[in-house]
Amino acid sequence: MLCKLLRSIIISGPPAIGKTTIAKGLAEEFNLKYLSGGDVLKEMAKEQGFDTRRDDFWDTEAGMNFLNIRKGNPEFDKEVDDKLKKIFLNQDVVITSYTLPWLVKDGVKIWLAGSQENSAKRMTMRDDIKLEEAMKIVKTRYEENKQLYKKLYGFDFGDDLTVFYKIINTDNLGPQQVLEQAKKIVKDYYDAKTT
Repeated sequence: MLCKLLRSIIISGPPAIGKTTIAKGLAEEFNLKYLSGGDVLKEMAKEQGFDTRRDDFWDTEAGMNFLNIRKGNPEFDKEVDDKLKKIFLNQDVVITSYTLPWLVKDGVKIWLAGSQENSAKRMTMRDDIKLEEAMKIVKTRYEENKQLYKKLYGFDFGDDLTVFYKIINTDNLGPQQVLEQAKKIVKDYYDAKTT
């Protein structure tokens, strides 16, 4: 019965917090399609001539270069967000997105919170880079996202969390523990909708 009620789940949070891992786990648990807002943006980078085949594209020099180009053209992000909104409204999906929680109503919206230090540690394991480099990337991407979304849409990324159904603090938790909490949140949300 639960899966028939599901529409969309949105996972958001700062860079390298574990959004993809949790979203993929929820998609598998509830038999939903997984989609990343970053993948849609990556397709646009590919159209601009960037080689986006690496999983960690956003953390590479090329990825950072594209993000710099993107800063000068807000249409990139608006186009991505328009595509994500259409998918959100018409499909049953689990989406990772920085912006979508503030741009749509309904669905289960979960924010993954945690320190930048722990995000950087995750990045060192995921991308095989040094902690100092990972910290720089995490801080830069967070601040750039914050400025961009304030300019584009007027919301305070990472500060205004009132749009979220629940917040999970990922510090001191492993991926499986975070996933179990997220599964329970989704089940509780839809259980409440049916009573």
